[in-house]
Amino acid sequence: MCFCSNFCIGGTLDPKKTKGAILVCHRGGSPGFDKCTQATLVGAVGIVILNSAFFGNEMYAEPYICPATLISYSDALEVLAYLNSTRKPTAYITRPTTELGTKPAPIVAAFSSIGPNRVTPEILKPDIIAPGVSIIAAYTGVQPPTQMGFDDRRVKFNTMTGTSMSCPHVAGVVGLLKALHPTWSAAAIKSAIMTSARTRDNTFKPMTNSTNLKVTPFAYGAGNIWPNRAMDPGLVYDLTIDDYMSFLCAQGYNETQINIFSQGYFKCPEPISFINLNLPSITVPKLNGSVVVTRTLKNVGSPGTYKARIRSPAGISVVIEPNTLEFNKIGEEKSFKLTLKVRGNKAPKDYVFGQLIWSDGKHNVRSPIVVKAS
Repeated sequence: MCFCSNFCIGGTLDPKKTKGAILVCHRGGSPGFDKCTQATLVGAVGIVILNSAFFGNEMYAEPYICPATLISYSDALEVLAYLNSTRKPTAYITRPTTELGTKPAPIVAAFSSIGPNRVTPEILKPDIIAPGVSIIAAYTGVQPPTQMGFDDRRVKFNTMTGTSMSCPHVAGVVGLLKALHPTWSAAAIKSAIMTSARTRDNTFKPMTNSTNLKVTPFAYGAGNIWPNRAMDPGLVYDLTIDDYMSFLCAQGYNETQINIFSQGYFKCPEPISFINLNLPSITVPKLNGSVVVTRTLKNVGSPGTYKARIRSPAGISVVIEPNTLEFNKIGEEKSFKLTLKVRGNKAPKDYVFGQLIWSDGKHNVRSPIVVKAS
């Protein structure tokens, strides 16, 4: 028998009604493992947690202490309709099965960090997204999987969710790339990861979030990490120590402070433009009329000729010069300029998005373009 009990919070459950039942609980109000605890205390045999409209179809595993499952918002509506259609709803607990080939995937989790960058809006954030939901990871034996004192279980592996799970994925890829390309700088590795990322899911459609809404680079940055492609990006956007020092100057550090940790004397240049920092993304947060953005590409692959393809942000004109770059050797660098201009008299009121792709037929070096007219 099923019994619907709102959020299944302690003190709200009646043992006379819940004993031997499977409780249907709404997500929120308390952690999932606490709902299990309360259900067990009143004699329930398991729980079904209904996702809310806010979390939509986002689901992840937790270390429950009773038989439990979290279902999507769309499935939750069907369960609620069934509960309201009968006086004696029935449910069964069966053995779990592994589901492969879930579509669409990936989707951007509701808890994921979202842009724009509030500190330095000329730098797109996030940079990249990576798997962070229901990740099986090694786990400490010092504390139980629920991190609660009443839980006496100890496990070698646990299923965890959060940005703390996506970060190790990226760090691992960085380590592998550094081993494969020991001479690459941190900026080159970052560029390889970003320019090779993908922005479409496994149904070849634009990525969405847990409520099935299409997302922008403010949700996924350059895209979802694609390690195999990052091994051979073709071209990279690199940075030097002077670039980082100039960035610190623009952030308000004076030359005395910077010279404490710089290699020799460094004089802050004037003026400093964040939009020309040689990053693998292009962000112009206050476009007034027109602006010229400069970038430099370094060849890290075979010789080749790259041609530019641009998808301009809505209401923005983007002109590139030159639109063809020829590289004859590894390490060779070539620069280009993008001129961004508001089309007509009606500027977009909010951020708009586009992309730049340099391609030689084998490599596709993709950079997001993010613009907001002032």
